[in-house]
Amino acid sequence: SLAMFVCLLDFQFKEFLGTYNKVTENCFMDCVKDFTSRDVKPEESSCSESCLQKYLKMTQRISMRFQEYHIQQNEALAAKAGLLGQPR
Repeated sequence: SLAMFVCLLDFQFKEFLGTYNKVTENCFMDCVKDFTSRDVKPEESSCSESCLQKYLKMTQRISMRFQEYHIQQNEALAAKAGLLGQPR
């Protein structure tokens, strides 16, 4: 139903915001060291970009592994169902 869809979107958006906040905080804590100037130093900027790239690559890799695992599980279930469905 539409209400469930809206609820799911709301949940996904909240999850995205939580992840975004964690990544932002982690990269900030790792990369920003000098608070004597309002300007972002080049090394802080490159560190932040690298931090975000690592996170995105890690997320992509985890997603790929999860998909591979899910496919293997489905294949195993299908094979088991095929074996169970055959007379002995």
